[in-house]
Amino acid sequence: MPFDFLKRKKASADPATAPGAADGAVPEGIPFDGLTEDWRLVGRMLVDGRLSDALNKREPIGIAGVSWAPIDGSEPLVPAPGLKSVDPYDLVIVLAGDDSLPSMSEDERSAHKVHKVSYEVALEVPPYRVVGTILLYPGSEPDSLLHRSSEMFVPVVAATATMGGHPVGASPQAAILVNRQYLRGVEQVDARTGERHETLPGASMGGVNWTDRSR
Repeated sequence: MPFDFLKRKKASADPATAPGAADGAVPEGIPFDGLTEDWRLVGRMLVDGRLSDALNKREPIGIAGVSWAPIDGSEPLVPAPGLKSVDPYDLVIVLAGDDSLPSMSEDERSAHKVHKVSYEVALEVPPYRVVGTILLYPGSEPDSLLHRSSEMFVPVVAATATMGGHPVGASPQAAILVNRQYLRGVEQVDARTGERHETLPGASMGGVNWTDRSR
């Protein structure tokens, strides 16, 4: 497998310059499972704190203990010791677990979500489809994810990812981070089935919701 698969050539992130290196300590890293358009990368990102925060800085990130394989499953994961950094621009989605987030109590988690509205959606990020729940501030609608934003990756919680109808990774994931640069479609769905909500019989009682406007 070639070691020059990344499309953008930015300065490599050296673990020695990773966060924490100033005092001689290199972060243990956060486990990640990242997918590009052609490859699957599994290893550790040498960052502290939230994985989404590190990705949203849009700078190359030091990685270690990496294995990789084609996304079509034609070959098994094999060690890739030559990969020392990854550019967030090349990652379409990142499968993230609870250990990618800082520890919070249930009260803190509730307070973090209290000012946001949840939507069950399907996001089309070719060649992947991600189904789960997104949290948006009041006044924002799911299709706003297609607009330009300073937030490069959006988290989809209790999410599943598929490619060609086949599951990618374990299901469901605690969170899947989706690169909005690759986002091509947003649809409000029933997260349990991944399909649009069925229209209830009878006439509308008035008003317009996001689902109506998206048709």
